[in-house]
Amino acid sequence: MSSKRCAACKQLRRRCPSDCIFLPYFPPNNPQRFSFVHRIYGASNVGKLLQQVQEHQRADVADSLYYEAYCRIKSPVYGCVGIISILHQEIDRLERELAKVQAEISLVKGQTQIEGQLAQGKQVELSSSSFDLSTTTPWFY
Repeated sequence: MSSKRCAACKQLRRRCPSDCIFLPYFPPNNPQRFSFVHRIYGASNVGKLLQQVQEHQRADVADSLYYEAYCRIKSPVYGCVGIISILHQEIDRLERELAKVQAEISLVKGQTQIEGQLAQGKQVELSSSSFDLSTTTPWFY
């Protein structure tokens, strides 16, 4: 028996064997981590999951279980999916903003080109080739 029990063994009120599967992933100084995972998945299921994966993957599995359990407790209806949805909306908004800025840059470049030609005394010929707007998304998209 180790001198310090892991958070799982403390919560389950049992002895913590030296080869405890929970010890590396649920340290005694962070009992809330195991508490969340235990509340959502159950200790037995978590133990089985950790035993089924290779040892080098167990830390990632424990982190994933914790994060998913945390999200499920904070948002019982949506959980992680709610966060993913919010992030997708943010990506869409930023992509639209980027397209708008690129269109504005293209417009300013075209105006600068025309002003430069006027300053040199050249006749400005407005054609569709002056502004290649086919590669940019309009600002109102």
